[in-house]
Order: sequence, then structure tokens, then C-alpha cells
Amino acid sequence: MGIDCAFTVTTSNADVRAKENEGADLYCTHSADFGANARVEWKFKDMTGSTTNVIFDGKPTTPYADRVTKFDGMLKFSKVTRKDNGEYYCAVSGSQKFGEVKVKLTVLVPPSMPMCRVPTSVTTGHSVLLSCHDAQGSPPPTYKWYKDNNPLPEDPSKFAAFKNYTYKINTLNGNLEFPFASKMDTGAYSCEAANDAGPAKRCEAVRMEVRDINTGGIVAGVIVALLALALLGFGLWYARRKGYLPKKSASQPKPSVVYQPTSEYGDEEDGEFKQKSSFVV
Repeated sequence: MGIDCAFTVTTSNADVRAKENEGADLYCTHSADFGANARVEWKFKDMTGSTTNVIFDGKPTTPYADRVTKFDGMLKFSKVTRKDNGEYYCAVSGSQKFGEVKVKLTVLVPPSMPMCRVPTSVTTGHSVLLSCHDAQGSPPPTYKWYKDNNPLPEDPSKFAAFKNYTYKINTLNGNLEFPFASKMDTGAYSCEAANDAGPAKRCEAVRMEVRDINTGGIVAGVIVALLALALLGFGLWYARRKGYLPKKSASQPKPSVVYQPTSEYGDEEDGEFKQKSSFVV
């Protein structure tokens, strides 16, 4: 609606839904106050908040040139895809006034097979997260979890058969969380994605086993490790005893040469320095 009550911009359908690869019509009308030469532009804001011009200066922009036509009071798509999901703004300016109206476009795409992540082995008392996601469905699917082909209620505390369960389900993002897994949570889990664009799809069930800590296995592992170390030590001792390993070489005395001057009283050989060999032990 315009900023002045006399200048109005309206639509006959603010929430348009169309199947993927089919056409869609977005309507926009404005009051005569804007003048005969009122400027009408269309802009698109996608699901991430990014804005793009669809109609600018009276013509479709390049990304829309082959599938969008502007008529008086209408924007016509010959074909829409899931990338066209978002909000379209019809902006009108004229007579120094401005007004706009928003039209939401939802492109209908049935769910695909969701990707489910279910651990196969879990330890009791630990937190566990099971996830489920479908990136194709539009509008975004909601999710339902099954255990052994039986649907899990979103709030287990409201059902007598599930009052002892502690899981939490997020139907919007597909997460199934067990804050403290117990043996009663053992079972085959599958997830279903559903929207109003087509039939729901469910992933293949995966069995999750919840077990106590394997104390016996830990003890057995320690024993095996100790036995391996003992065998290694015995092998080294036996190899050294049989001479399979090289022995350390015995240290030998090193010769050294010492020069000594003759006695001050002379020597038998003309008082010269004589080279004498000695060993230092």
C-alpha cells in the first residue's frame, strides 16, 4: 500500500502457488493518482534475502527475458522453477509519489527421498542425534520419524505407550535426539519428508543397537596388549642369547704418543728428545 491513502498499490492474490515448470501470474494494480505515465517495476527477493530486478525500465532483465512478460497490471511467468521461490515487489512511482505491494510465490516441488543418518551402535547413557533432510521439496517439507514402522509422536509424554521415552523430535529440521540413550531405544529407524506438493517420501530403515559398555572387551584388550609386550621381550632375549643380534664390541685401549725432554743431567744419546710410546688405560 502506498504511503498516501490516495495513492494505492494492490494485488488480487498475495500468495501465489504454482507447480514447477508450469506458468504463474502475479498481479499488481495501482490507483490513477500516479498518473498516466506511472513507472512500474518488479523486484525479487529470494529465500536468502538477495534482491534482483525482474522488470526494470519497462522491460524484463536478462535473467528473466526468455520466460517473463509484463502486462498492464500483471507479471506473467511462462515457467517457474524452485529458484523462483520468494517475494516479489511491485513498485509504482509517479506524480512524486511511491507505493508498492508484495506478492509471495511458492513453487511446488514434491519431496525427494530424504537423507537419513542413523548410527548403528550406541552406548547406553550417551546422547544420540539422528538426522533427516530433503533439499528438493518446496515448500520445505516437515519430517516424521518411525521406529520399527510405527510413527513416533512428536511429544512422547502425551502418550501412555511412550511415557518412558526421552527423545525429542524437531519436525522442521528433521532431527531426532536422544539425550540419554537406553536399551529400549533399540530399533529400526526411518524418516519421512512431506509437503503439500506431492506424495511423501521415506528413507530406508536403519537399525540402531543400544548396548552397555563392553567391560569384558576392554579387559580382554588390555590382556592381549600385555601378552604382546611379554612375547616381544622374550623374543628379544632369546635372539640375543642365540647370537642372532649383534653384540656390543669390547672397548680396546687406545695408544698415545708422549714426548719427554731429556734429563737435565743429560742422557745417553746426546740429550735429544726421544719419542716414547705408552698406553693409557
